[in-house]
Amino acid sequence: MDHRTTRRSLLAGAGALLAAGALSACAPTGPRREAVATHSPTPTPVPSPTRTPTPTWVQPTLTRTPLPAGTVTGLPAGTPGIAWTVDDGASSDVVGAYARFAAETGTRLTFFVNGVRPSWTEHADVLRPLIASGQVQIGNHTWDHPALTRLGDQAIEDELTRNHEFIERTFGVDARPYFRPPYGYHDARVDAAAARVGYTTPLLWYGTLADSGDIGAGQIVGFADHWFAPGRIVIGHANFPGTIRALPRLGALVRQRRLGTYTLDDVFSR
Repeated sequence: MDHRTTRRSLLAGAGALLAAGALSACAPTGPRREAVATHSPTPTPVPSPTRTPTPTWVQPTLTRTPLPAGTVTGLPAGTPGIAWTVDDGASSDVVGAYARFAAETGTRLTFFVNGVRPSWTEHADVLRPLIASGQVQIGNHTWDHPALTRLGDQAIEDELTRNHEFIERTFGVDARPYFRPPYGYHDARVDAAAARVGYTTPLLWYGTLADSGDIGAGQIVGFADHWFAPGRIVIGHANFPGTIRALPRLGALVRQRRLGTYTLDDVFSR
């Protein structure tokens, strides 16, 4: 090979190297990307999820039945709810909590009061409109909670009459014919003495929250879980703070079971 041939070969190789370098400078250094359209397609709107409203349950209105003679321990067969009754009132805080609970939730309650307890006077202003509307009913639990079976006839009458006058003066209602004998203690003699002053119906219960003493909220809810059922008269007490903590859960249990709450006057005609 002469020197001219060699020179042409060198020049051709150099040109090839320069072309390769230029091409590599123009090539993308990252991953290859697909071409992007100039105009994006209009997205299809996604509808917001439809929110189903929570069903509102209205408790059935009852046709009242004649009040039976003698002691009452339950509601008529087929009653779709409970009579939630509350006794005593030793704690003003618990009476106040019950009054607020009734006002806020519409729960219908029957209170069996001892007039000796200041709590009923202290919360009378909150309770009066609830009583006037019929949402809350007042019953007679004697003036200061004695065991009536241990009293003479006149003392039984005096206990009920003194409390009757307190109820009329404080709440403007006549609590007759319902009285709840303290501890549930009564007999034919007690009933006869009570009837002489207009209290002809001893009202007992078929289910208890067991909160006359100082127990915890969880225990109270446990008793309610057992006893809150259609046709029951359930007794609670306004005495100790565990009841305050239990009230929201008791209200939730009533709603969960779709139970009506009824006063005695909702159920019985006098």
